[in-house]
Amino acid sequence: MQGRKIFEDEKKLFFSFPAHVPEHNFYRRLKQQLDLNFLYEETEEYYGRCGQQSIDPVVFFKLCLVGYLENITSDRKLIERCSLRLDLLYFPGYHLDEPLPWHSTLSRTRQLLPEALFELLFDRVFSLCVEKGMVSGDAQAIDSAPVKANASMDSLKLKQAAESGSMPLANNENDPAGKEGKSGQYITAPDHQLRKLEKRQENLKESPGSLGGHHEKAQLLSNKTHYSPTDPDARISVKPGKVRRLNYHCSMAVDTAKGVISHIQADFADSRDSQNLPAITLKLQRRLTDNELHMQDLLADGGFSNGSNYAFLEQRKVTGWIPMFGKYKTEIEGFPYDPEKDQFTCAAGKVLPFKTYDTNADGGLLKVYRADYQDCKIFGSLVNYYGMSKVRVRGKAGAHKVMLMAAIAFNLRKHMNFEPVKVKSMAIALKRELAQTFKDLFLFLILLFPNENTESQVPTYLT
Repeated sequence: MQGRKIFEDEKKLFFSFPAHVPEHNFYRRLKQQLDLNFLYEETEEYYGRCGQQSIDPVVFFKLCLVGYLENITSDRKLIERCSLRLDLLYFPGYHLDEPLPWHSTLSRTRQLLPEALFELLFDRVFSLCVEKGMVSGDAQAIDSAPVKANASMDSLKLKQAAESGSMPLANNENDPAGKEGKSGQYITAPDHQLRKLEKRQENLKESPGSLGGHHEKAQLLSNKTHYSPTDPDARISVKPGKVRRLNYHCSMAVDTAKGVISHIQADFADSRDSQNLPAITLKLQRRLTDNELHMQDLLADGGFSNGSNYAFLEQRKVTGWIPMFGKYKTEIEGFPYDPEKDQFTCAAGKVLPFKTYDTNADGGLLKVYRADYQDCKIFGSLVNYYGMSKVRVRGKAGAHKVMLMAAIAFNLRKHMNFEPVKVKSMAIALKRELAQTFKDLFLFLILLFPNENTESQVPTYLT
């Protein structure tokens, strides 16, 4: 007899998530190992005593984690995905017939909660990695990369000339977009920098071929003379081989033991790597000290190089493995150079071949040595798989929250997939050491009290 399935919309449904979400499921295991109840006490001061109940802060952060773990950058799509998967409902604690929060609630909550709360969550997850033996702490590698801002180059506006007695709206935290005045932001760059910029733009107009194939309008815009009213914190920057666009600067530190992200922060895209190194080092050392770890070596590329940084690291008792910036490169310990192949080798054994030429501030040529993406792929993983291809919020604080959540998701996945293999080997070594101790003690007692059957008294497992 032919069977036929008839769907009936039942009024009552008895459903057990543990029976339908397998024990090996990632989110079920994460739910068991990740305790976020500390967020209730940490967020209590940000809520009133009356009024309508807000979204549960633990639920908010769990939903955000799902977004970065699933590489979903839209809050609307995130809610849709969670409503269609049992494990994504089970992780934040929702029933089948229970409505999920509205997507705009996630956006508003993300704006209201401070950066310090996101940093606290990052510290907790980092401590979990330390407890599992994934972090050594002694050697850290730092790098940086631009991340696309949520603003277009077409929206840029020209800054107004500074007026006597007027405060530049660019530095007004209460009015970052310059909405209080009709004139927008004021030019704060000194006159000699503006004259140099004007001369350079005139040279570009006279020789269009030197634009390198980029759009002419993009080349003639500068952070000194233009700003984005959409996102005033975004800055114009360019990556080698890419067109100019509005970006944020992501600076990141990674522990060299198992590749755990030990620090991440958002900076203005027009800042130099060397300017950000002291702040990165201080925050990194604080986090390592809180986990009873000590940093001895710091690895970075030539962009972080300058004399003050070398002196700073020396004062902090940290050995900086940073190649000197300039045309002439001396032989640096830890970065051997092969003149025949024209390439360096980093401390991790990865090859840094010659890639292209660049120019310094004086117009001189610089040779660029860079490793392949497969060799240094943590930034690529965050961009391609953890929702950091673009900062879809506005403001430097919002960009910092995005980068922190992407790093938290990255560390959590590494934490869940990591299996400590040293525990077994240490147990075996301890067993052998105890066996040898008992053997020595037994033989010592035989020497003290010898008899005719001395050899027969030695157990076989001790011989």
